[in-house]
Amino acid sequence: MLSGALLTGYGITGISVPFITVGVLFICAALLLVGHYKLLDSLAKVIIALLGISTLVAVALAIPNRPELAADFVAPSPYQWASFAFLISLLGWMPAPIDLSAWSSLWMFSREKQTGHFATVKESAIDFYVGYFSAVGLAILFISLGALVMFGSSESFAAGGVGFSQQLVSLYTDTIGDWSHLLILSAAFITMFSTTLTCLDGYPRSLAACCALIKDLPAEAFMRIQKVWILISALLASVVVLCFVQNLLQLLSFAAIVSFITSPALAYINYRVMNGANVPEAYRPGPALKALSWAGLLFFTVMTSGYLYVTFVR
Repeated sequence: MLSGALLTGYGITGISVPFITVGVLFICAALLLVGHYKLLDSLAKVIIALLGISTLVAVALAIPNRPELAADFVAPSPYQWASFAFLISLLGWMPAPIDLSAWSSLWMFSREKQTGHFATVKESAIDFYVGYFSAVGLAILFISLGALVMFGSSESFAAGGVGFSQQLVSLYTDTIGDWSHLLILSAAFITMFSTTLTCLDGYPRSLAACCALIKDLPAEAFMRIQKVWILISALLASVVVLCFVQNLLQLLSFAAIVSFITSPALAYINYRVMNGANVPEAYRPGPALKALSWAGLLFFTVMTSGYLYVTFVR
């Protein structure tokens, strides 16, 4: 839906954001159904390159042009219960959702069909770490960009999609310069469009893998099931956007919060899988990675408990 809202910045008028959103969903579905993994892989490389360059340029330009804080400005403390819900929504997708581990594994099998080469454990680990730390780097850049242009601005975002997207872009252009409007708009749109494309492939691919495992189906059946799940996902997402969503900000917060509060369960499943009998002992996590995993699980659990306390008890 944010992709649809950002598209209005290119002069698309006369169509409401929910209907533009449905268009974005089915464009992504068509790209995946026609091009399969090969197209996703090729597009991802181009999109990430464009995104990385445009974001680096934006951050570099924002550093010398950051606005001066008002003399009476007092920064709100993040160490209070009132800030907790925002912190959880911020952490929801930073730098990527827990689901990424499963998607990365499934994409490895698709890459084998595309290239004829089945990746070794070392190659798979390198591929995952490159993708993950690229996401970390981009997340740091976007947080930096937000801090440089938004901190102390006292700006409050509009709830509607068009107003929200216009404010998002204008905050940056007011600081960097009007000439950067297209650069900022494109960086934001590419980010959200690539996220939409990735999710519309990742979730149906995971569901298709579940179906294939339950029924012990061949690879050909997996492909057919995945196509069905892509269509079902696009249809259900369209229904949600058209019938149940009135407020873009609420939708963004809700999605990010749900992603975070499900992370303890998903992280524990990840841990059990990688330490299960089906993984050779030589390839299971070592003591340091196990300790890091349990520390992460503890962090997820404590933060989720804190959010539930703030929301339903306090």
